[in-house]
Amino acid sequence: MHRYRSHTCAVLRKSDAGAEVRLSGWIHRVRNHGGIFFIDLRDHYGLIQIVASPDSPIFKDITLVRSEWVIRIDGIVRTRTQDTVNFSLSTGEIEIFAKSMEILSRSKELPLPVFGEPDYPEDIRLKYRFLDLRRETLHKNIMRRTEVIASIRRRMEKSAFTEFSTPILTASSPEGARDFLVPSRLHSGKFYALPQAPQQYKQLLMISGFDRYFQIAPCFRDEDPRSDRLAGEFYQLDVEMSFVEQEDVFTVMEPIIRGLFEEFSEGKLVTKIFPRISYDEAMRKYGSDKPDLRNPVIMEDVSGHFHDSNFKIFSNILAANPKAEVWAIPARKGGSRAFCDKMNTWAQKEGQPGLGYIFWRNKSKSLEGAGPIANSIGPERTEAIRLQLELEDDDSCFFIAGEPKNFVAFAASARMKIGEELNLIDPKKFELAWIIDFPFYQWNEEEKKLEFSHNPFCMPQGGMAALEKQNPLTIKAFQYDVVCNGFEIASGGIRNHLPEIMVKSFEIVGLSQETLKERFGSLYRAFHYGAPPHGGMAAGIDRIIMLLTGAKNLREISLFPLNQQAYDPLMGAPSEVTHAQLHDLHIL
Repeated sequence: MHRYRSHTCAVLRKSDAGAEVRLSGWIHRVRNHGGIFFIDLRDHYGLIQIVASPDSPIFKDITLVRSEWVIRIDGIVRTRTQDTVNFSLSTGEIEIFAKSMEILSRSKELPLPVFGEPDYPEDIRLKYRFLDLRRETLHKNIMRRTEVIASIRRRMEKSAFTEFSTPILTASSPEGARDFLVPSRLHSGKFYALPQAPQQYKQLLMISGFDRYFQIAPCFRDEDPRSDRLAGEFYQLDVEMSFVEQEDVFTVMEPIIRGLFEEFSEGKLVTKIFPRISYDEAMRKYGSDKPDLRNPVIMEDVSGHFHDSNFKIFSNILAANPKAEVWAIPARKGGSRAFCDKMNTWAQKEGQPGLGYIFWRNKSKSLEGAGPIANSIGPERTEAIRLQLELEDDDSCFFIAGEPKNFVAFAASARMKIGEELNLIDPKKFELAWIIDFPFYQWNEEEKKLEFSHNPFCMPQGGMAALEKQNPLTIKAFQYDVVCNGFEIASGGIRNHLPEIMVKSFEIVGLSQETLKERFGSLYRAFHYGAPPHGGMAAGIDRIIMLLTGAKNLREISLFPLNQQAYDPLMGAPSEVTHAQLHDLHIL
């Protein structure tokens, strides 16, 4: 028999009754029931019950063991009586009658519990991550992560993509987030950077003549962490294809993404055909370029009903600013004064002066609008708003006025708050969509200048003609995102592959050809030697796994993450280094 085990803790069944077996694992729990000791023994694969009665040869020894000790047990498989079967365990119909035991490793008193799923301080969890990872949910999440990545690889290879590995040490990028810099020992005063993404490398691969590339790519950005963004590093499915248009990317990647969600959805409904929603439409209807489409609330412009109305707050805003609008956020079945007051109080807590509303009720066999706004604008305008929004008895509507760019973020939050409060959001769905037609440029109000809205390497819609003749703020990019349940899970675009367009597009944001050569010389040079039309995308693996597992935080699906301060309590990173190391790197 093997030194440590003949079976794992998950494989034995009723059909193995009578067999002599050897198991090794951690003591999950010890229970004393009337002088009979029960041990739940756990390994990576599962859990099994060990029994030691007073007539067992190791009874005295087994009474001394504690949780999380590592032991080896030899014993006989026995069938449990019908009234003691544990249907929640795959091994629940049998137990092991212990004949001999070896203590392989003892455990000190644990600094955090492993049994169950208690809420525990994050820094203790991360400092003792090797214990935290023993917890059932986190352990399952990590295994699900490996399964998802394996599935991605299979799907990409089946779609004729080839996996390539691009460099980790690269040049600093002047665009995007902050770089992590690595000082060079051999080149005094110079630095490598860890890649924020393999963007330029994957484009260079297409120019090198490879056709379909993918990589499970580690990416490094010195950004502040949040629940849906890890500090320091993350992984993405990086994809690039030659001789494609936007529709080709959608045709290839949509089945891969949909199939991945269907495989791991655990019964949740997955969008069959991803809708295409323009950026402008998404912002106007949902207030966000990553809308949660499970929420049926759609906002509408109702400015026309407030021009020259007696609700002077809104009519004065509209009269004073030609860019001002009034948006309505309908709330079906939210037509009570209590709900409207609750939303108004919430808005004030969000730093807003309030949230105007109308609610409709059936009075004398006719629908009547109620609330301060309805009283001000009168029944005719109130009814016109109701008809535009197709609202009925017991429905309400909330209003926000001003320049949309100033209130759109709050409007999006209000939309989601209404959806949550009225239980309109179906938790058993994965609603996916393409967001398309992003602006190529945007105006930076603080610096009073144009800048790229998204990826500067995308092809502008209309090509050179658009750059030369259109108002830059009206130019759209061949840029697209995939969104799911309120999260951006992928982003991509059709790339510019022509040097003259590259020069012109950067010139519009104030970057000269010389600056372009200095910052992006590799791509600029490559575009002069026969670059194919190409495009692709990158999907956030961590974010996808978070959605598939139902985790609320990316740290619940990552092995050894940093904390909220971008510090690793387990390894003590970042850490100080010696003077000798700094001297070698020409820093001292």
